[in-house]
Amino acid sequence: MQSKTVNVIGGGLAGCEAALYLANHGVKVRLFEAKPLWFSPAHKNKNFAEIVCSNSLKSTVQTTASGTLKNELDVMGCSLLSVAREVSVPAGSALAVDRDLFSEKITAAIIGNPNIEVVNEIVTDIPDNGITIVCAGPVCHDGLADTLKAITGEKSLHFFDAAAPIVTEECIDYSRAFFGARYGKGGDDYLNCPMTKDEYLAFYNALINAERVIDEVGGVFEGCMPVEVMASRGVDALRYGPLRPVGFREAGKPYAVLQLRRENAQSTLFNLVGFQTNLKFGEQKRVFSMIPALKNIEIVRYGVMHRNTFLNAPIALNGDLRLKNAPDVFIGGQLCGVEGYVESIATGLLAAVNAYRLLSGKPTVMPPEQTVIGALMRYITTPNVNFQPMNANFGILPAIDGMKKTDRKQAYFDRSDLSIRDWVKNNL
Repeated sequence: MQSKTVNVIGGGLAGCEAALYLANHGVKVRLFEAKPLWFSPAHKNKNFAEIVCSNSLKSTVQTTASGTLKNELDVMGCSLLSVAREVSVPAGSALAVDRDLFSEKITAAIIGNPNIEVVNEIVTDIPDNGITIVCAGPVCHDGLADTLKAITGEKSLHFFDAAAPIVTEECIDYSRAFFGARYGKGGDDYLNCPMTKDEYLAFYNALINAERVIDEVGGVFEGCMPVEVMASRGVDALRYGPLRPVGFREAGKPYAVLQLRRENAQSTLFNLVGFQTNLKFGEQKRVFSMIPALKNIEIVRYGVMHRNTFLNAPIALNGDLRLKNAPDVFIGGQLCGVEGYVESIATGLLAAVNAYRLLSGKPTVMPPEQTVIGALMRYITTPNVNFQPMNANFGILPAIDGMKKTDRKQAYFDRSDLSIRDWVKNNL
């Protein structure tokens, strides 16, 4: 191993995963983080690996794409997922974390690693001293975004994303709420807030007519759509989405149900599941208090919308996450065109794997297309005139035909598990 330092720009999920992987393999890492000198509109916490939107890392069930991806990352030696499990909070079959504890533990791991040098600096140019992994998204500093646009030849690098409000446990009217998960998956991990038809219609009309921070937003990501935008698509859109009233036998037949998920281990804070919003703060309090269980709502963190930055990956990136026009520069996290916490961690890890191989004089590698991470890499780097960020899903994998849907999902996991274990054995 040559004695070289790898630059990692950005101390979010992808950047921390990349830095820890390299450092744990004996590589010196210079980790650049703009906080506390500069906070993006979405960031508030001075620590590393800040969870900005939902505190859920999605499903752990192996017959889901998210569960399959988690298994792949475990096999690859992922650091952040281990911490996430240590600080998890009840969320049914999902892996949700106490966001403050998660950031604190990752920060301690970064600072305590002798191979990592933390540099608090606003980076606007790519360092020219060796290999660099850029994980500065999804809310990239404008100066660095301009540099990336110049390198890639792109004119614009963004779409809009939103976060949901967080409320206090004390404000919830438990006479109008009940614990339980849809279809019994997770016991009492969610607090459910039912509405009658009249209550829902009153809430719906207030929501679609409420004042927004940005009246017209282009490029909203479908996977994290503001609740008011979803509602504007039809009176029953929410009832087929985050407010779907199914799977609650113990509650009779509610017309609509909002679910609340614990935000911390003490259960003093709850997140409004699926309620990302761009409403003005006063409007959030007024409209969401129309939900009977939240009539005395106390919002400790209002929902916000922010601009997310991502590259046009099919044009800018190779499948190993290197920039085509700058082969010493890797891109990880949402900046490379994936969407989601675990997907960001995965790309940070893969970028680090390939940076390590370059330092070792070996060629870069891509995971097999039978794996979720491999399929994601192929998706984001395949020509696409309308490219948008992609979540983990089985639809991007090579198809398995000739079996029932439930059997097919298990087959996707089994094939992925065999493929990733063989790939890791031969490449890591």
